[in-house]
Formats: sequence, structure tokens, C-alpha cells
Amino acid sequence: MAEGEKKKRTITEIRESKQTGEKMVYTSVPDYTSARWAEAAGVDVCVVGDSLAMVAHGHPSTIPASMDMMVMHALAVRRGAPNTFTLGCMPYQSYNTVDRALVNATRFMQEAACDAVKPQGGKSQAHILKALVDSGIPTASHIGLTPHTIAMFGGFKIQGRTAEAAMKILEDAFAIQDAGCFMLEFEAVPAPIAKVISQQLEIPTIGIGAGAGTDGQILLSYDLLGVFTDFKPKFTKRYANLTEVAVTGLKQYVKEVKDGAFPDDDHSYGVNQAEYEKFLDLVEKRRQH
Repeated sequence: MAEGEKKKRTITEIRESKQTGEKMVYTSVPDYTSARWAEAAGVDVCVVGDSLAMVAHGHPSTIPASMDMMVMHALAVRRGAPNTFTLGCMPYQSYNTVDRALVNATRFMQEAACDAVKPQGGKSQAHILKALVDSGIPTASHIGLTPHTIAMFGGFKIQGRTAEAAMKILEDAFAIQDAGCFMLEFEAVPAPIAKVISQQLEIPTIGIGAGAGTDGQILLSYDLLGVFTDFKPKFTKRYANLTEVAVTGLKQYVKEVKDGAFPDDDHSYGVNQAEYEKFLDLVEKRRQH
């Protein structure tokens, strides 16, 4: 490894962050450039989330994401962040049977060089999670608001607001841990609930819209940088507004082209004067014929 090059985090380090108290930083990145930014910034884990169906392809939900789409983007992320732990999120219906889950998780590991995979679900998916782990594939999971079952929730709604609902999330969390997963993600869970559940577990937790009581945090890079602006979830903090910067730059480009100010000599290639004059002579001879 070259001097100054970032060292990729390991599964062991991620697991042990629960004991060491190190807050792990995850961000969802859909492409090569955002992966380069994440690695340069020192992000611990790049997540190739199926949210890319929305932020990179313009779909209204994550449901249209396919394995081919996910593998293509995961390859781009790996090229952009070769020294960052990469987690591939398994898209809708790619893990609805054990056999299908094994085939598709293997694609993430073999074709896209991911370091781990992440389906969604708890108790109902425990047999799938265990099968992946038993086959030697590092596996995490995702509970609370799970976008793949959004239709059953009636939309993007906070989960675990009643004691009974919170207990269901707790039981899901233990099922994920018992299946051998190395980490789990809470989405849109009240902060006090996520904190208590996290304290009951031996594996680390990350949160998105789940407060500060988890062992780490995840946000979409396109959200936190202000790239994707179709909507802004309550839990997203904007650390930059790249869309505003980009549109301002594009407007200036449009103006300068319309006005004839771009390209100028500084942004054009010249030619040897003698060759230019020879070329003009050849053009004139051709015209005369």
C-alpha cells in the first residue's frame, strides 16, 4: 500500500466498534465520482444502496432497481473507492428465496468485488440471512422502515412508535444478530427506541433517522451534499448544496456560449502558422476544382 493511502476497514473492526465506541460513518454512494469523494473524506463504509434507482435513474422508489443495475453501480463505486469497505444492498425481490439470495449475493461479491451484502428484514428473513452467512458471505440487514415493503406500511412512515411495534423491531434485531449478521441498520425509528435496542445487542448498529444512540450513522451522499433535491427527508442534514453550485455554473456556461465569450483562445487549440497557410492554399485549390 502506497504511503498515505487509506487502509480499508475490516469486518473485525466494524464488529469491534461496538466495544471500542468508535462511531462508524457510512454513506450511500451511487457512482465513481461520489465514491472518490467519500474515500477522500475518510468515510468508513461506502454503501451501494438501491436508492440509486431514485437518485441516479429518476424512479419514484427503490423498487425498479435490478441486480444488473446494482452490480454495474457497485463496480463503479469499487473503482472510485478501492480502499473503502463496500457494502452492496440487495434490491427488491433479489433475496425472496434462499437460492436466489445466494446467487445474487455471490454476484455482488464476485462481479463487483463488494466486501459484504445487505438484504432487508428481520425475523421473517432470518433463514435467508443465516444461509448467506453460513455460505461465507458477510451479511448485514435493515429494519424499521424497509423500503422494499413500503406498500405494506402505507408509505414512508416512522416505525416503532408504540411499545408493541418497538418490541417487534427489537425481536427483528435479535433475529438478525442470531443469524450471524455483522451489523444492522435502523431506518426511521424513534431515537430513544433505537438507542435501547442498540444497547441490547452485541453487534453494532447504524442509523438513518434513528437518532444518535446507534453505533454509527448513514446518509445518502446525494442528500447530504445537496445533489438530489426532489425531496429532503427530515433526518437529512445538508452539508453542501452542490445543485445550486452546479446550476449557477451551467447558467454561466449557457450565457458565455450565447454571447460568444466561450470558447476563447485560452480554451482552444492553435496550429502552426505555416501549416495553417498551407491548409488554406489546399482548401482554395480544392474549391477551384
